[in-house]
Amino acid sequence: MSRKNESEDDQTGAIDLTPMLDVVFIMLIFFIVTATFIKEAGVEVTRPEATMADEKKNASILIAITDEDEIWIDKNQIDPRGVRAQIERLLADNPRGSVVIQADAESSVELLAEVADTARQLNVSNVAVSTAKK
Repeated sequence: MSRKNESEDDQTGAIDLTPMLDVVFIMLIFFIVTATFIKEAGVEVTRPEATMADEKKNASILIAITDEDEIWIDKNQIDPRGVRAQIERLLADNPRGSVVIQADAESSVELLAEVADTARQLNVSNVAVSTAKK
C-alpha cells in the first residue's frame, strides 16, 4: 500500500509543462514569421570609401558588381541583359523595395550607371550605392 501512496504523491507534486511548451512554440512561430531575413548578393566586394554617406536600412534588393564586372543578384551571377528581368521579379515580391548596388572599387562606373538606370526605369524610387565608411 505504501508504494501506491508514494506514486500518487509524486504525481500531485509534478508540474505540467505542456502549456508552457505550447506558448514557447507559438512565440517561436511568431518570431520566424515576422523576422526580416538578411539578403545577400552572393559575392563579396571591396566597396569604395566615402566620407559623406547615409546609412540605409531594409534594402530588399541587393545587386553586387565585382571587380571583373560580373553582376550578382540573389547569389546568382546574372548577364547584364538579364538584370531588368531579375529586378522586375524581385519587385513583384516587394513592390516598395529599394535597390542597393554594392559595386567593387575596381568595377566599371559605366556598368554601375547602367544597373542604376535600369532600376530607375522600373520606377524604383530608392536606388543607392553601398560604400565603406572612411
